Amino acid sequence: MDLTDMAKEQLKNVKGFIAANNYNIIKVEENYCELEGKVTEHSYNPYGIVHGGYIFGLADTACGIAARSTGRTAVTSSASIEYLRACKSAKIKAVAKAIKVGSNLSFYEVFLYDTDDNLIAKSDMSYFYLDK
Repeated sequence: MDLTDMAKEQLKNVKGFIAANNYNIIKVEENYCELEGKVTEHSYNPYGIVHGGYIFGLADTACGIAARSTGRTAVTSSASIEYLRACKSAKIKAVAKAIKVGSNLSFYEVFLYDTDDNLIAKSDMSYFYLDK
């Protein structure tokens, strides 16, 4: 079973935030993840654009899956995001990859795209490994 299938199997019965926000795995490789968010009427802010929290959650989830792709348990240590374009797209794609992986901390960047492949946001995140 490849990493994508393993990650999908792990998330199959996950309830809560990931399921509620309709995030789906596209591809997982070691320290890499592509995740898609299916936008619903609950994903919008009062201005009719996708809520920044929805986008941030997608970024964090993609990086978290990438950080866990080696089998280690990781939690977000810090994060920043730059919103570059308003989004009204029905789907958003997050592409996360490792910048540096250390023994206790790892650093990731994630780019988020609308359905027309416009870059809508970029985020930098660090993860702390709970296991050694």
